[in-house]
Amino acid sequence: MKRGKRPKIRLTITDRKGECRCHRGHRVGDVFDYDTDRGDICPMALHCGFPYIDILRYGGSLPGQDQGQAEFCCSDADVIMVFKAEIVDN
Repeated sequence: MKRGKRPKIRLTITDRKGECRCHRGHRVGDVFDYDTDRGDICPMALHCGFPYIDILRYGGSLPGQDQGQAEFCCSDADVIMVFKAEIVDN
């Protein structure tokens, strides 16, 4: 990664663990570009995902996760949407 150039991040909803539908209307299979679709993504999910996205963007990795990827859940206990963040080539 070049200094100062942040990689693109794609967010994909991969699963739902809770009993309720997402209050924001997200569904398993939805895909978002972190930079351009941020206003369309549930704020609770973004709040939970930001640390993982930041780690990926700055070259870090997470234990038990594939390089360039991180999974996280939204904080809504009724819904529990599972997101996968991944670096995509520009």
